[in-house]
Amino acid sequence: MTLPTRVKIVDLTARDGLEGFKHFVPVEFRVELIDRLTDAGFPSIEVGEFVSPKVIPAMQGTDQVNKQIRQKPGVEYSALVPNMRGFQDALAAGVQYITVFASATEAFSRANINCTIEESFARFEPVIAAAKQHNMQVRGAASCVVGCPYEGNVDPKQAAQVAARLYRMGCYEIALGDSIGVGTPRSVKALIEACNNAGVPSSALTAHFHNTCGMALANCYAAMEMGITVLESACGGLGGCPNAPGASGNLASEELVYMLNGLGIDSGVDLNKAVAIGQWATSAMNHRLDSKVNESMSNPNMTYFAKVGYGAQLGA
Repeated sequence: MTLPTRVKIVDLTARDGLEGFKHFVPVEFRVELIDRLTDAGFPSIEVGEFVSPKVIPAMQGTDQVNKQIRQKPGVEYSALVPNMRGFQDALAAGVQYITVFASATEAFSRANINCTIEESFARFEPVIAAAKQHNMQVRGAASCVVGCPYEGNVDPKQAAQVAARLYRMGCYEIALGDSIGVGTPRSVKALIEACNNAGVPSSALTAHFHNTCGMALANCYAAMEMGITVLESACGGLGGCPNAPGASGNLASEELVYMLNGLGIDSGVDLNKAVAIGQWATSAMNHRLDSKVNESMSNPNMTYFAKVGYGAQLGA
């Protein structure tokens, strides 16, 4: 199978990377984080989410974050919106790209957003309709598409039905979220094939694979073999899923960029800057750095990277 020559990375550090923290994350830090991500060349960046601060305290102040960041023309700055209240807040904050999110299983839907799958779609319909009226672009996301912490393995056809419904509603991208990171290349390919059979082309799908079992890079490679050209990650491997017990963080953006560089696939992202962001963000949040590439490139004893031009400009 042919790999793409260019991919788009959606960086999740400022949203999925931070939402699991049980305390408010200062607006100033999040603004600087997003500005650094912009400077590193990420073409799509999640800036936060418009949800109740009682549920996700880390994301309070996303409206101020979006207003204060230095937005670069051509970069997609998106935010998660669960309902019409969140949509109105996003609209007032000047957000141009929003994401609605559903679950592939009933149990996780109840645990994550306190409603059934059907009820979640009922909430999305007016949001998507209003977004179209205001010329806002809508992304979709499906959680637990491979495995669920409450229901176990997920039938690819079941997950594909959710993705297809988001696609039919008008979402221009649908993120396939392996929220607990249990997927393998085989299960990922089966999932993408099921989505294709359900009417969702690979060009509309996004790979969002957590790295709990260390399979995220392999799964991204498998996804690219199946025609997916949009991949999601977070610098330093920050993140996890607040309502998925035991799930670890996202695939580290710097590991993804390193692999893409080695494959000759252009992402437009500066590897050195992604490494520096991973170091700075995880240190600031007192969080474990979850990136072998970052650890290697930051190790002064690994002289290889200096010789090949990597890691020369690290540090905050």
